[in-house]
Amino acid sequence: MARGVKQRKPVSSTAGGRGSQRAYQKSRGQRSRPSPWRTLGWIAAFSGVSLVSAFAGMTVVLMSPFQGTSPRRDLSWLEMMTRGFQYGMSRPVNLLVLGVDNVLDAPKGSSARFRGRTDTMLLTRFNPENGTITVLSIPRDTRVEIPGYGTSKINAANVYGDVELTVQVVSQTLNYTPIDRYIRINTDAFRELVDLVGGVEVNVPKRMVYTDHTQKLYIDLQPGLQTLNGEQAEGFVRFRYDELGDIGRAQRQQLLIKALQEKLANPVMLTQLPKLYSVLQKYVDTDLTFAELMAIAQFSLRIQPDNLHLILLPGHFSGDGYGTSYWLPDYDRIDRVVAEHFSDRPSKLVDQRGSETGTLRIALQNASGSSGAAQDMADFLARHGYTNVLISEDWYQQTSETEIVAQQGDLGAAQVIRSVLGMGRVSANSTGVLSSDITIRIGRDWAAVLH
Repeated sequence: MARGVKQRKPVSSTAGGRGSQRAYQKSRGQRSRPSPWRTLGWIAAFSGVSLVSAFAGMTVVLMSPFQGTSPRRDLSWLEMMTRGFQYGMSRPVNLLVLGVDNVLDAPKGSSARFRGRTDTMLLTRFNPENGTITVLSIPRDTRVEIPGYGTSKINAANVYGDVELTVQVVSQTLNYTPIDRYIRINTDAFRELVDLVGGVEVNVPKRMVYTDHTQKLYIDLQPGLQTLNGEQAEGFVRFRYDELGDIGRAQRQQLLIKALQEKLANPVMLTQLPKLYSVLQKYVDTDLTFAELMAIAQFSLRIQPDNLHLILLPGHFSGDGYGTSYWLPDYDRIDRVVAEHFSDRPSKLVDQRGSETGTLRIALQNASGSSGAAQDMADFLARHGYTNVLISEDWYQQTSETEIVAQQGDLGAAQVIRSVLGMGRVSANSTGVLSSDITIRIGRDWAAVLH
């Protein structure tokens, strides 16, 4: 049953609630056309917030003399510092990022161009309390209850009721997690961004061919490590016509976020900001003020790469019995993700994790080049009480260091496994095996121990 249908108790009193959701909608009031400086807000989370880190310094130079808006009084998270253009956050902030399909018949320059279906949906949490940024990918095919419209895919909410309804539906799906601000981005923005930075290097895992004339999307990619231009990169993240469908696309979005983060970490990219500004004004709709944007940007500058967590909304494919293909939310696991990554207080749901060695679902992907590495690790884990272990297909490229992937965002369990193995790097992302809680990508360091 969809979360909007049944009554559910919030994970904790600070995790959100109907009252906080109403307060958010009241505080937003009537939306106006974003100022040029607020237009830069799309950068904050569309690429996992790393873009803001790369461009924030140049932004401050270009904006002088400052004629921006004053900080909003309806949010308590924004702090104005006493020296220069310094901003800060006093509490965690949740920003909803929506990549919307082109509305081909919308008048040029009208707000109707942002009323397309959401091709990408990310809830990004900036947490100054532990110095982390968490990006939760919500598949467009997620089956939800949309108030006033019945059961549908979550990507339809923006068409039915604009951004207000989308915020409401995302919040209720995530146990009424409050959402502070939003950014909507036309998909054309992504293509032009990648071209401006000179392309991004990714490893295309398989042959990808697809044509969508309605969206002017033409995908024709060969497998292998390569540098993709804007059109190719858009095809890479939007391709969904394989056995993983929309979920495979969410995984590739996370791979591309990492690739963009590496590319834009180069200070040379700061010189591209004026071009980005002139090109992307027309592609963004946001309710962030300039001061709020700068608070996010300056916080992002201090974030280490390992503190960027990428998580996929827990769930599973609908299979038979449905008239269409859905991603069915796993609300128990969603509650755990909310408790660990989107709640302001610790929860017993989190405390119980990491100790259930017999029930923890672990998948092994051999990326070491040694044929016996996966079976050897499975035997090793079994001796330590981890009996629910699956040996999956080999990873498509070798790695030097073993990676312990918190597939469902369970960092506590991943850290425990790292201690058991005595090696490995823990990361929170959803590029592993979908049916797992933890995916261990076995590197050459483990294979070296065998010899």
